[in-house]
Amino acid sequence: MPDANDADRLTRDLDWNLLRSFKVMAEARSITDAARRLRLTQPSVSTALQKLEKAIGKRLIDRAPGRYELTRAGMTLYREAIEIHGSVHRLSTLMRDMTDEVRGHVRIAVASHVVCPLFDQVLSDFHATHPRATLSISVLGSSAALASVTARTASFAICLVHRRDPKIEYMRLYREFFGLFCGPPHPLYGREALQQRDLAGHSAVSFETDSLHDALRSVTLLRAQSELNEQIIGTSSHLEEVRRMVIAGLGIGPLPLHVVARDIAEGLLWRLPPYADPPAIDVHLAWNPKATLNRAETAFLEAMKAAIQSRPIEARTYGLGADGY
Repeated sequence: MPDANDADRLTRDLDWNLLRSFKVMAEARSITDAARRLRLTQPSVSTALQKLEKAIGKRLIDRAPGRYELTRAGMTLYREAIEIHGSVHRLSTLMRDMTDEVRGHVRIAVASHVVCPLFDQVLSDFHATHPRATLSISVLGSSAALASVTARTASFAICLVHRRDPKIEYMRLYREFFGLFCGPPHPLYGREALQQRDLAGHSAVSFETDSLHDALRSVTLLRAQSELNEQIIGTSSHLEEVRRMVIAGLGIGPLPLHVVARDIAEGLLWRLPPYADPPAIDVHLAWNPKATLNRAETAFLEAMKAAIQSRPIEARTYGLGADGY
């Protein structure tokens, strides 16, 4: 049975720099790789790992010729190290934020090409109300955006959600609908009265999350029902790059209807069947309730939540109208 004083001893004696080093070790491919990332010698990194394992009382990394894997204890410590690193990373921002005026920096992780008038309005209103607050928006894949929220390196994320992490809170921000498209070089471009069976055997391009076990499951089913070639010619986590490949004629690809409305009007894309009952995809606002937010982050998050709650989902659904909204 563990000593009741173990937790106090660990808190008192642990060198917090070891946790920072361990986070890098856990993300590296080997001790040599970790040493390169930390700009230290390999013996120094090995010694640091030994010190941490001694302090924790558990083996953290299983090392053998051709083998470098985290143990169960190592995985647990790595998850905690991520949160601790994120908290420390934010301390300087919190200390700068001790003024009567709402200041501070808001870091938003956004999935590729989020087109949401509600989000745009909140951005505009927030800046008008709090002109001294600053913002940065990083475009990431949805899984990376959620990981940044977990690690507390982003204030919140706007992205697709497949499996819900119990440590993260979610609100549906908007709903969008996907259709299948081709570009001018494609043999189906410009053809009227096409049937879904006409798509059979044609090559496809899509998103990295286009999988039966991921956030775009309904899009995967649509692609399968259209009997497109099972081999996907090109993939990307960014909508802009999927769009680029479709326009270039690499294959048929799924895109949100409201996002590409202008491309359709300008002749860059041609919509393909099926036209009825397009698959719906929900985009969520996600945040870490355990994160310590500065005043600007708190104000922005509350503004987003209030805007969502004040509008029914029908007013936050885009892509079925004639104008794309």
